[in-house]
Amino acid sequence: MNLHEYQGKEMLSSFGVRIQRGIVAQNAEEAVAAAKKLTEDTGTGWHVIKAQVHAGGRGKGGGVKLAKNLQEVERIAGEIIGMDLVTPQTSAEGKRVHQVLVAEDVYYPGDSEPEEYYMSVLLNRATGRNMIMYSTEGGMDIETVAEETPHLIFTEEIDPSVGIMPFQARKIAFNLGLSGLAFKEMTKFVTSLYTAYDKSDSSLFEINPVLKTSDDKIMAVDAKVTIDENALYRHKDYEALRDLREENPIEVEAKEVGLNYVDLDGNVGCMVNGAGLAMATMDLIKQAGGEPANFLDVGGTADAARVETAFELILRDPNVKAILINIFGGIVRCDRVAQGVIDAYKNMGNIEVPIIVRLQGTNADIAKELIDNSGLAVMSATEFQEAADKVHQVLS
Repeated sequence: MNLHEYQGKEMLSSFGVRIQRGIVAQNAEEAVAAAKKLTEDTGTGWHVIKAQVHAGGRGKGGGVKLAKNLQEVERIAGEIIGMDLVTPQTSAEGKRVHQVLVAEDVYYPGDSEPEEYYMSVLLNRATGRNMIMYSTEGGMDIETVAEETPHLIFTEEIDPSVGIMPFQARKIAFNLGLSGLAFKEMTKFVTSLYTAYDKSDSSLFEINPVLKTSDDKIMAVDAKVTIDENALYRHKDYEALRDLREENPIEVEAKEVGLNYVDLDGNVGCMVNGAGLAMATMDLIKQAGGEPANFLDVGGTADAARVETAFELILRDPNVKAILINIFGGIVRCDRVAQGVIDAYKNMGNIEVPIIVRLQGTNADIAKELIDNSGLAVMSATEFQEAADKVHQVLS
């Protein structure tokens, strides 16, 4: 589950991480009020207006701008709120901006120049340990840094049995070239950041940039936070932070009815029970010359109602040219699934997309007979290769 920047910063602050302070606003009037409040609290005269969407690269799309007075705050907030923001991480249509974060200006003059760093905390799947990835090249696309100057990216793995150790926080500060007060500030920042990641059951923290201010304070100027949904039962307060407007509406609806659905870019819809079988089915579709249009796991209770709902979700995608139903009847009987397919087909009326049904397991022979004798334009298959051949046939 992704969080907005302002939500991620609030979480970080609750664990003692210094953040760029800001107030979220839903319209231009609220943005002006937020700017006035920040001026009273922080003394800042300039404000940064940031679009709040679940996508990176907001600045490149015009979603992050500096306002030097209240008139500019009102104008810029009015321009950003309601726009369809297109970034390198969105579709061509972009994402609609519903709110902005009005943040304090932290690039103020002082005894030294501000410096930007990159820092993230994530799981290293190769070793099964959390790691901190960091670089002196903050404020840039880390992918570009990794490709062009990989020697400027450092990693520090954390032993889960003891957590982050003081020497590791000092090592990170040293590799970033810090000394004096900034060095001490960075060690505190790193320790608090890792604690926040660990205690919140997150799968990703990305701070780009981490800023050393002109008076040697270390703070998070941005925050990309992804919470592990499998741990939300331990964090009911985090679950309330979900913004459904930022998620695929079909995936949201599928989750509400207990279906596991992921939207993809292909032309063959999949309806499967079990994640492993779903992955194998997607491979089968590619081998047959198609591309999977979705990942859809109906689970072990594939009755008529669930099958009909699954059909409706798949058929909302105009790119779907065929539907492959691949069910293994272990817990659920194949004849019950077959009857569910038939009932759903009749209830939905005219379905113009070809449907291939492969049912294996308990009562598979009865299921095939039901499909073949239904009189509907549904093709049955028994073997994987037979199903692949029929997918290739309908796509040709």
